[in-house]
Amino acid sequence: MLIDCHGHFTTAPPALGKWRERQIRAFEESGARVSPDELRISDDEVRAAIEQGQLKLQRERGVDVALFSPGAGKMAHHYGDEETSLAWARVSNDLISRVCGLFPDRFVGVCQLPQSPGDALESSVRRSAVELERCVEELGFVGCLLNPDPSDGYYQAPPLTDKVYYPLYEKMVELDVPAMIHVAMSRNPSLQGTCAHYLAGDTAVFMQLCLSDLFTDFPTLKLIIPHGGGAVPYHWGRYRGVMQDQGRPPLEELVLRNVFFDTCVYHRRGLELLTDVIPAENILFASEMIGAVRGVDPETGHRFDDTKYLLDSVESLSEADRRAVYGGNALRVFGRLEGVLKSRNRVRPEA
Repeated sequence: MLIDCHGHFTTAPPALGKWRERQIRAFEESGARVSPDELRISDDEVRAAIEQGQLKLQRERGVDVALFSPGAGKMAHHYGDEETSLAWARVSNDLISRVCGLFPDRFVGVCQLPQSPGDALESSVRRSAVELERCVEELGFVGCLLNPDPSDGYYQAPPLTDKVYYPLYEKMVELDVPAMIHVAMSRNPSLQGTCAHYLAGDTAVFMQLCLSDLFTDFPTLKLIIPHGGGAVPYHWGRYRGVMQDQGRPPLEELVLRNVFFDTCVYHRRGLELLTDVIPAENILFASEMIGAVRGVDPETGHRFDDTKYLLDSVESLSEADRRAVYGGNALRVFGRLEGVLKSRNRVRPEA
């Protein structure tokens, strides 16, 4: 079984985006609210969006199950106020739940959180813990997306290691679910979204974790840094050296018991670096399709986000490590995933 831990509903029916536009406009113009009841999306529209998009590519590439979340760039936490973010998160998560209900053998939910920047951050973290519990306990989700920059491009929030986030971490540990660290859109013209803001966020958060004692307070907390960890594998020696200079423990003790990386790296040599530097037990298969890059690589004839094709060409992985990366690690990191798969008559991948 091949488990893709990083998929977004980037092909959602147009009605979702139109509802969101009305929600933002109404609040900005008068402070008014747009009811979620005004959103109308039929099951046929959801089926068409999935079958012509993600599911088609999953079948072509041999992906059995995708951990599926709302479009990350469209989380856009800076719009409106806390109520705006909460309504948008619930609408988005409920739509993911519908996808999972229509395709129960193919998709498992990962939720968006109702984060907000500035003075609303602390209370929005508490609301995030409540929404996470709803999605896990009522909708059968197995994880969440955690945005380290709810200002969307200006990095005005404290680091994710700050105690303002502790209510969320307490709930994550209680529910045994991880968070994928994932920024949203960039409204900063100096930071392009997918190639600058995303990778900068990944890299910055890793250093936040290295400089903190977060995992002393939460020894079972699990975090996934996507996109291959940004610059992390490439600069592993720099991180090791700085931690040594500061008298900190080795990275294996500091972070690798709790931090994991996905394989959303769109060229073979990058994946070779990732799998050479990062232990296989800390790597989860992912493609982020259909997402950041949608075209075909003229050098390979495959789509850039066909990470299964790329990983298959990495000869240095042992068969045991390959099985772990392709499925076993996801079952270990997403503590509720195996139960969800069993409830849907999915068979556990070989260890």
